[in-house]
Amino acid sequence: MERYPNLKESDQEIYNLIQSESKYESTTLKMIASESYASYSVLEACGSMLTDKYAEGYPGMRYYEGNEFVDRIENLAIERAKLLFGAEHVNVQPYSGSPANQAVYRALLKNGDKVMGMPVPSGGHLTHGWRVNFSGIDYEQVPYGPDSNTGRFDMNIIRETAKRERPRMIWVGATAYPYKIEYKEFADIANEIDAYLVADIAHINALIIAGVHPDPVPYCDIVTSTSHKMLRGPRAGFILSKIEDRFQSKYHSDSKFNLAKRIDRAVFPGLQGGPHLHIIAGMAVAFKEALTENFRNYGIQIVKNAKALSYTLLSKGWQLAGGGTDTHLLILDFRKEEFTGKDAAIALAKSGIIANFNMVPGDHRSPFITSGVRLGTSALTSMGMKEPEMELVANWIDRVCKNINNIDKHAQNIRDEIAAFCSNFKVPGIQE
Repeated sequence: MERYPNLKESDQEIYNLIQSESKYESTTLKMIASESYASYSVLEACGSMLTDKYAEGYPGMRYYEGNEFVDRIENLAIERAKLLFGAEHVNVQPYSGSPANQAVYRALLKNGDKVMGMPVPSGGHLTHGWRVNFSGIDYEQVPYGPDSNTGRFDMNIIRETAKRERPRMIWVGATAYPYKIEYKEFADIANEIDAYLVADIAHINALIIAGVHPDPVPYCDIVTSTSHKMLRGPRAGFILSKIEDRFQSKYHSDSKFNLAKRIDRAVFPGLQGGPHLHIIAGMAVAFKEALTENFRNYGIQIVKNAKALSYTLLSKGWQLAGGGTDTHLLILDFRKEEFTGKDAAIALAKSGIIANFNMVPGDHRSPFITSGVRLGTSALTSMGMKEPEMELVANWIDRVCKNINNIDKHAQNIRDEIAAFCSNFKVPGIQE
C-alpha cells in the first residue's frame, strides 16, 4: 500500500520532498551520532488524531474535560518509563531535550547560581551552561571537560574545581564524549559540596538500558533525556527524578513541594502549556519497544559496531579523540592534517556518508571549521549492520579522507557503492 496517499493528493510538493528525504536516507550511511530511526509504530502514533487534543495539566488534574483516554495514554508512558529506567518519578511532557533541561534549572536553582557543566567545544551541550544559551546567560557556568591530551575526564581536576567553585548543580552528560561516564565518582564529588547531580543521557539512553554503560539513576537527583536519538522514539524529552529532595531544607524554603512536584510545576505551568499527546503516545510505544530483548541486543550491538569501526580506522593510521570509544560514537581527530573537520564532513557527505564536523579536545581550529568529525553507529545498527559492515564503512571513510584534495573525482563512485550496499538493508520507519 502506498504511504501518505492523502498527503500526495493534497500537497504534492511536501509529499515529494518527504519521498526525496526517504530515498536519501535509504541510500546513504546516516552516521550523525544523535540520530537513529523510529519504528513505523511510533510514526503512526505520532501521526494520529491525538494531534488535535488539548489536555493542559497532568493525568487526573486537567484543565479541560474529556481526557479519560489521554490520561491513560500519559500514565502508560510514565509507568513504562519508570519500569525501563527504574525511576521513582517521571515527567513525559517536555517538548524536547532542551526544554527538559530548562525545567531542571527552574526547579532547582535561582538566577545567578553556579552550574558546573561541559562547554560545547569540550563536548557538552548548549543547556549545560554555554554562554550563548539561557543556561549561560541566566546562570554562571563552572566549566570542566576532558583532558586535551588523553581525551578523558580527570576526576581529580574535576573534584578540585568543584570544591573551589562550589556550584549548586553539576551536569554530567555529553554530546561528543566517547567514553563511559562513572556517575558514582561524580556523585561523590556532588555530595562533598552539597550540590545537585543531574545526568543528561539523551545520547546514551539505549546503552544504559542494554547494560553496556553505567546507570545514572541510583546516583543522580535528576536524569534528563530525549526520546529520539538512539531510543528511537519521537522528538521529545522526559525527566526522571527522585521524589524527595535531599536538600529541601537547605535550598528551598517552601517545604510543601518535594523534588518531583517542583519538576512537574517547572514543566507545567512554569515553561509549557498543553502537552503534545500524539508525541506522548509515540513515547509510550518507544518505551514498550525498549523493554524488549531485541532492543537490549540493539544497544549492545551499537557499541560493538562503534568499536569495530574505531579499530579499523586506527589500523589505517587515522587518529581518534581519546584513542577510541566505548560508546556509540567516535571522533576522527584531524589536528595534524592540513584539511579541517569541516572539509572532511563535506567530502564524506558528497560520498554518501553523513556526519558532522566537531571540536576535539585541545582543538586549535575554530568551532566553525574544527579539527574533528563525529561518527555514530546507532542508525546503521538499526538497519541491521554489524561488525563486518563496519569494516566496509571504515574503508569508505578512509578512501574519502585520503582523497580529500581530489574528492570530486572519487565521490560519485563511492556514493554509488554505498547506495548499492544500503539496498541490502531496511530502514526502519521507511521500508518496514
